Amino acid sequence: MLVHYDMPLWRPPSEAESFILQATLGCSFNRCSFCSMYRTKSFAVRPLEAVQAEIQIMAHACPGTRRVFLADGDALAAPTGHLVILLRLLHAAFPQLERVSSYALPANLLKKSVEELVELRENGLKLLYYGIETGSADLLKRITKGATPEAMVTGLTKAKKAGLILSATVILGLGGQAHWQEHIDATADLVNRVELDYLSTLQLMLDPVIHDEFHRKFREPFQEQDDWALLIEQVRLIERLNPPLPLVFRSNHASNALALAGELPKDRERLLAQLERALAGRTSLRPAWLRGY
Repeated sequence: MLVHYDMPLWRPPSEAESFILQATLGCSFNRCSFCSMYRTKSFAVRPLEAVQAEIQIMAHACPGTRRVFLADGDALAAPTGHLVILLRLLHAAFPQLERVSSYALPANLLKKSVEELVELRENGLKLLYYGIETGSADLLKRITKGATPEAMVTGLTKAKKAGLILSATVILGLGGQAHWQEHIDATADLVNRVELDYLSTLQLMLDPVIHDEFHRKFREPFQEQDDWALLIEQVRLIERLNPPLPLVFRSNHASNALALAGELPKDRERLLAQLERALAGRTSLRPAWLRGY
């Protein structure tokens, strides 16, 4: 390992070949009841001197780097001026750099102006990964997401206006057996109101560390969905998605029982046919022991 990382380290699946640069540590919110990713860390913006030293190490070892992902979970919480300097350092160090990406929290997009987001894009930030999780206002409170559906629409609209590429995720099973229809219908409604480029589904998987917290904050007995019920959720979601622009759809994250890939609305019928085959038992699902985050 060329760079010393402050573990644990997380990245989106599509950033597997990227240089992972920890611009910040942890998550400034860090209270979502379904997420244990950064519970062992305190949030901090790393000094530019430390980050620059790691960039130089990688520039010497991998000068042809084309993609960089800014970790940890909340790089956009750093001041805009700080991030602009960081982006310029990256482009100076890697002449072939094509894309810099980052996670984005709802609060990040609300706090930064469209002008600030434009400045970041003009200096090389291209893609944001955004966790919608659910479009239900009630469920967002139950999972302590720290955002409302309207706030998410506002933030995502600002990011798209700034010209950023948006990749969002939703979590199947987040409403449990009692609220699954509300979860899916409200999620589809939210997605249909914003111009996303990519949408991926994950399946709810609770780390034992936060299992009790999640159930306590849900405020009522939570009964998890089984694989069959989650496939039904996927059917309902795909049936109701009518995005304002063509949307690349994926369920190939390792947590999913069934991997799907297509473009909506163009591939809707094909995706539904794949789900129908799985529900009929004619397609094998990913074994539970092979799933994870």
